[in-house]
Amino acid sequence: QVQLQESGGGLVQAGGSLRLSCAASGRTFSTVPMGWFRQAPGKEREFVASISASGGTTNYRSSVKGRFTISRDNAKNTVYLQMNSLKSEDTAIYYCAVSRKRISTPARNDYDFWGQGTQVTVSS
Repeated sequence: QVQLQESGGGLVQAGGSLRLSCAASGRTFSTVPMGWFRQAPGKEREFVASISASGGTTNYRSSVKGRFTISRDNAKNTVYLQMNSLKSEDTAIYYCAVSRKRISTPARNDYDFWGQGTQVTVSS
């Protein structure tokens, strides 16, 4: 069993920055890929970014490339999402998740443990 707790969300003006954190417990964190997803009102949950177990490989959805950075600190069992140049379309609940695959992927069904989410609201 894995427990995930996101934090760092909030209200920010367009062009601003936020850093989300996801603290994990209950499993050997350093051996599993992690991902960030988001869900806006009335929309499907979508992939944002993923990171391999070692942190050496990252992937992003195209609309956040160059603005968001995923990273992890395996000593602290924490994964981060640094979000810069935020836009109103980034407004959503952001979730971190643990992959059940050996490599990081963008497929929602490849993730089997999820946090409760943290709200990010970007005002224009």
